[in-house]
Amino acid sequence: MNLISENIIKIKELFVQSYTGKSHIQEILPITQTNFLPIDQKHLSLLHEFMENNPIYHNSIDIELCGVKCRIFEGDLNQFWIDSIKHDTSYAPFYPTWLLSAYFLALESRNIGYSELIDVGSGDGRIAFCGKILGLKSNSIEIDEQLSNLQNDITKNISIKLEVINDDATMINYDELNLSNPVFFIGGLPENGEILADSIIKNILDLPELQKTACFTLTGSLAKRKFDKKQLDYGWGITTKKFNLTTIKVLNLPTYWTMDQPFVTPYIFTKQS
Repeated sequence: MNLISENIIKIKELFVQSYTGKSHIQEILPITQTNFLPIDQKHLSLLHEFMENNPIYHNSIDIELCGVKCRIFEGDLNQFWIDSIKHDTSYAPFYPTWLLSAYFLALESRNIGYSELIDVGSGDGRIAFCGKILGLKSNSIEIDEQLSNLQNDITKNISIKLEVINDDATMINYDELNLSNPVFFIGGLPENGEILADSIIKNILDLPELQKTACFTLTGSLAKRKFDKKQLDYGWGITTKKFNLTTIKVLNLPTYWTMDQPFVTPYIFTKQS
């Protein structure tokens, strides 16, 4: 998986160097199956179906990068970004993980051995969608009504159906989801997602049957936090120490918010020791 991560980063770097468009948001998918980015052809078709039916994106351009025929999808987030920060318990604006990155995050979750995926602060539902096409039982939790409606609109026109929970993730009774071996993806960088993450982790670890099985995937930052003498767990040191979480895997992948930066985003898979 580390080699795949490196190859995605190479494509991102070449894309940044060659892209001359002016769209607010862009991302890339291979057009056909390739060893450079090994995605099952059926899954690849479903990823394109998701993008083609996602109202965020309004244009596409074909390009070749690293010898891989790719499609660039261009779009605009402004309409959804503004609404996403209006809720009391939603501190992170909607910035989508690249769909290509989301697929390999879900794949790594399956490879590690998790059978259920819960995406908290799911935006347009892409990580939960990827989990579902990879055979995981997926739940998408999104507090913002407009983003939940966006997910439902996408689902109407694609062959994979998402289970969307439009609710405050800090108030949900997770017992009702009948989880046994889940991985939780919690949206938000450490600077703006700590309160949400702490609440979710506490609620899950209060359930005895999930204390030793639940995995929490946190979106890390390579920026040093104020008052930190050193960078701890990519900005999540306070949270991991508080809940006695151990890092079991780190995947470095491109995201929308690191497109114009030389670094990428670390995703930290953690569980209680």
